Amino acid sequence: MADYESFQNETWHNISAILTNINDITNELNQAFLIIMGIIMLLMQAGFAFIEASCVRCKNAGNALLKNVLDTSVTVIAYWTCGFALAFGKGNSFIGWEMYWASSDIEYEYMAFFFFEFVFAATAATLVSGALSERCDFIAYFIYSFLITAFIYPPITHWAWTDEGWLKKGLMYEINGVQEQIGFHDFSGSGAVHLVGGTAALVGAIILGPRIGRWHPVTGADMMLKGHSVPHAALGAFLLIVGFLAFNGGSQLSMTKKGDNIIIALAITNTIISGSMSAFSALVIRRLVGRNWSVLYTVNGCVSGMVAICGGCDVFRPWGACIVGLVAGVGFNFTSWWVAKLKIDDPVDAVAVHFNGGLWGVIAVAFLSYPNGILMAWDRRSGLMLAWQIVGICAVILWTGTLSAIMFGAMKGLGIFRVSEEVERKGLDLPIHGEHAYPPEAYDDETDLDRILKILESGQFTPSQLGHILREGKDLNNYEHPERKVSNQYAGRKRSRGLSITPSEMEIVVKHKEGIGKVRRQSFAPSEMEIVVKPNTEHPSRVNEAFDEESEKNIEESINNYHKRKGQ
Repeated sequence: MADYESFQNETWHNISAILTNINDITNELNQAFLIIMGIIMLLMQAGFAFIEASCVRCKNAGNALLKNVLDTSVTVIAYWTCGFALAFGKGNSFIGWEMYWASSDIEYEYMAFFFFEFVFAATAATLVSGALSERCDFIAYFIYSFLITAFIYPPITHWAWTDEGWLKKGLMYEINGVQEQIGFHDFSGSGAVHLVGGTAALVGAIILGPRIGRWHPVTGADMMLKGHSVPHAALGAFLLIVGFLAFNGGSQLSMTKKGDNIIIALAITNTIISGSMSAFSALVIRRLVGRNWSVLYTVNGCVSGMVAICGGCDVFRPWGACIVGLVAGVGFNFTSWWVAKLKIDDPVDAVAVHFNGGLWGVIAVAFLSYPNGILMAWDRRSGLMLAWQIVGICAVILWTGTLSAIMFGAMKGLGIFRVSEEVERKGLDLPIHGEHAYPPEAYDDETDLDRILKILESGQFTPSQLGHILREGKDLNNYEHPERKVSNQYAGRKRSRGLSITPSEMEIVVKHKEGIGKVRRQSFAPSEMEIVVKPNTEHPSRVNEAFDEESEKNIEESINNYHKRKGQ
């Protein structure tokens, strides 16, 4: 009998040890899952960096890249010191406060969760940078990145993603005689991440104001200050696609519980379907409206679809993801047009991608959630789901918009929000960072005939836009390019007078007297233009003589000859 009891005790001890080991292995696998997914998600920072750099002019590309590189450093410090505590510390339904300040009281096995959630916080903060690019002061960037990550973003995640959060917890309702808890659903951040970033970007862009030259001061015509590198945008999109798959798949937070792998697979599948459908719909609409197959609209459309699917990628069927992507692509095109119509300058379309995508993604949960969405079950439960999704949207926009307005307004009042006009005109790279994003000679070589026509129509030349390359083409090989002729004429005249000047040291401004809005290709004559030629202010010591009227006539003659040639 004693031997049997000893055997039984030993057996139970062994079983207990095995169960403990299994539990430990399970926890370690879940931690590894979060860490791996978080590392993959960090690729999104590189994706956003490439997209922002591609959408700005080359004189600001270095600044855009540095801000996105520093996003990781600034946001991890902000989230480590207080953001994580406000988001996931113990507290009440509104905010956490009792634990995790500067990692205090955090268990080592919880570090993986901290790292994973930090990447979400970094994503919310980096969305703002693109909308404010080319004119935001570098100090202001540090301030708003820290404050968004530390104080604006964390309470919203506490509401939406913790069991005690008032949005997630919702209220108890009687549905068909049964008590059910219905609240806000946002699986991986359509509202909690992207709507936050999109709202802050919208408020910041409004308060900061447009870039110099974005719209004509008299006619209000769009001057089309476009970016410099479509390939960078495409590369950024590929990185974001990879990052979003981990962003949504990793939001299950574990991989060892029953049903985890089903949710992970569903989330990843829905993400790629929605992104693909959104890219396609954005491209087709752009083709119908703008008569071109735009790479940039395709890229942003794809990202918008992946933003929209975040809210319900765990509860949508693939056909639902297709609908989400289709609507997201349409919404992106409309929002991009609407933002520009309101004279809000957003170089990277952050508002159209993240505000529009996040808003639609939250709403879509109520309509397409399977099997309880409005399109499947027109009942009281689905109506309450829609109500709570709308409540969540209003809460996110009001909280983020109010605090962002206070933050950006204070920085504007203190005069630290925007760079000086001189720095903005020169570009932020050299005055602020002392570095060019590209070799100096590349700035002169980027101009082609289409660029020249666009600049003539928009009403300005800048030193970096004054190129010397004769575009190849059967109709252009037998005459001297007008821009080359103009620059060489001025350089020759100045050298003949003993002055040291090169074409890249000049600034040529061509203004249409009747207003830029009336200018179209080949529709304006030299007599309709006011031509101003002046030294580039970056080289004042080497240029000390004003250009004369005869030189201006030479410009008119060059442009006139060019148009005669185009008319043949």
